[in-house]
Amino acid sequence: MPVISSFLFWIIKDCLFLLGYISGSQSFKKPLSAAEEREALTRMREGDDDARQLLVEHNMRLIVHIARKYKVPGCTFDDLISIGAVGLIKAVRSYDIHSGTSLSTYAARCIENEILMSLRQSRKQQADISLNEPLGTDSDGNAVTFADLLGTDPELVEDEVRRRITLATVRRVLPSLPDRERMVLSMRYGLSDGVMHPQHEIARLLGISRSYV
Repeated sequence: MPVISSFLFWIIKDCLFLLGYISGSQSFKKPLSAAEEREALTRMREGDDDARQLLVEHNMRLIVHIARKYKVPGCTFDDLISIGAVGLIKAVRSYDIHSGTSLSTYAARCIENEILMSLRQSRKQQADISLNEPLGTDSDGNAVTFADLLGTDPELVEDEVRRRITLATVRRVLPSLPDRERMVLSMRYGLSDGVMHPQHEIARLLGISRSYV
């Protein structure tokens, strides 16, 4: 099994276990002692899955403690617990016993990072505006959208917006190319004058073959 697929498999497996435990338990297990934690970490490094689950179970109260500090639009508290669970599982799997940082400190940071990533994604989605988003109703009670106000086929508008954004990105990157490569791309795709010049014309101008263009 490829490394990424294997990692995702274990993440999903651990999440199902963890969420099942949370939904069926009224209380969380107390943190392990330093000696117990060190022993479990050693066993986990040797491939003991039971030790890994033990470390996850005894650090689950961290998820609830951190999740209570955040409110993510569109996410319930249970959703935040699920997101934090991914962070905890990643923390237990990637923790280095020789790092000088305690597992609980490292895990808290990973849990918080997962929740913050979700928060940033939520804010980004809130900033997006759909052309089909209703703005109100007309005199007949029909919904009015941005697309209606633009007076153009929504797909055409969307294509034009995407084209302009892409063109702006290309123009920003072009200066970083060597002069000849920049000239070939600009002429071939009409980036400078709006005219898509044929290969033979560019080849003749630069003194190179069409295939090289």
